[in-house]
Amino acid sequence: MPRTPALPPDSLIPGSLTRRTILKAGGTLLLSVIAPLSASAAQIMAVRVWPADDYTRVTLENDGELKTTHFMVPDPPRLVVDIDGLALNDTLKSLVAKIESNDPYIKQVRVGQNRPNVVRLVFDLKEEVKPQVFNLEPVAGYHHRLIFDLYPVKPVDPLASMIAKENWTTEAPPATPTPAVQPGEPTVGQAGPDAIAKLEADAARAGSTPAQPQPTTPQPAPAKAAPGQKVVRMVTIALDPGHGGEDPGATGTTGVHEKDIVLSVAKRLKAKLEELPNTRVMLTRDADFFVPLGQRVEKARKVQADLFVSIHADAFVERTARGSSVFVLSEKGASSSAARWLAADQNKADMIGGVNLGSHDRELASVLIDLSQTAQINDSMKLGKAVLTEIGGINRLHRGVVEQAGFAVLKAPDIPSILVETAFISNPDEEARLKDDGYQNQLADAITKGIKRYFAYNPPLAKSRMT
Repeated sequence: MPRTPALPPDSLIPGSLTRRTILKAGGTLLLSVIAPLSASAAQIMAVRVWPADDYTRVTLENDGELKTTHFMVPDPPRLVVDIDGLALNDTLKSLVAKIESNDPYIKQVRVGQNRPNVVRLVFDLKEEVKPQVFNLEPVAGYHHRLIFDLYPVKPVDPLASMIAKENWTTEAPPATPTPAVQPGEPTVGQAGPDAIAKLEADAARAGSTPAQPQPTTPQPAPAKAAPGQKVVRMVTIALDPGHGGEDPGATGTTGVHEKDIVLSVAKRLKAKLEELPNTRVMLTRDADFFVPLGQRVEKARKVQADLFVSIHADAFVERTARGSSVFVLSEKGASSSAARWLAADQNKADMIGGVNLGSHDRELASVLIDLSQTAQINDSMKLGKAVLTEIGGINRLHRGVVEQAGFAVLKAPDIPSILVETAFISNPDEEARLKDDGYQNQLADAITKGIKRYFAYNPPLAKSRMT
């Protein structure tokens, strides 16, 4: 068992000299006072650590709400937290061993009984952070939770992060010849990337034409490139693996969590989409950590995404429920009672995953209020139909139409957005398929084909982006 490191120097523990004097003079008296206090002190029941590039979260699950005070100490950077009404136990001590060496922000943590009924945590940090410390009420099987979210002083830029992880060059790919357009077929604006012309040709050869394709309107010419640099229209797709971290999502009969299945599918889908010309992909999360619903949408908008695809594998009250579904936002209520139930269930993610309401960013909500999303919903329906058609080739469809409901994660006013329910993880047969690598690849292939079909008839607007 790892040894708990010593607490910080006495300079960080006010009044330590006084306490030592009292302890020496009246040890027996103090023991009689401490005993009843400890008996009523709160107990830590579980500790969890969720490291990620965006932020690191530390969770202390306990049997009662805890009162805390915290402060930062510079040079080297440390976060000091005092928790009142708490007795030190082995579960809390185990936090020391849960800090991994590759944690982006925490070097180590020290735990000790600072004074009677007060436990002190000292987080030795790798860089200065902006801490958020808050309590969460019991929900979804969790007891009270004390949360420490450690954010970098300079927030991670999702666009810069996405580009940094790829080997983009300033050279545009060779142009793909555009096939002759047959009478009655939609045309693709010249401002679209070479990829769009190729996708249109693929769709035409396959003989698959979406219902009522819309001709592309002429687009403005792209901006001029700087000398020695070419301007390439990059298609950016935001993939959103649902849930994560404290929010496991639905759980199958064998114990597999939705959050793990959808992250695996999203990574496979990302790899396949990035094989397309002039296409780059951003994951709202690329590891097991929680991202609030509003931040998922905000990330997509920051990278100027052309599409937003949220991936889920939900459960239903009846285990016999089966099949894949695609959902888009609704302004007028859910298209079915099942869609309404599912949206309400998915929208609980912030309560389960844990959002600090005291500092929750309301900027996105203000952007969405009073905005007509008719155009976004229309485009989302086209994308949803294209994806649903392809998924129907590999799995039974729960319903043969794109459904609508008030999903919070689909509310970007300027990005066509869909939510794909890959299958019901609550159905034992479908859970087995979801765990299968081959089926996950089939799902990724189907969604990729659906996106290609959508772009063949709905090329993105001519926004110039430097690669």
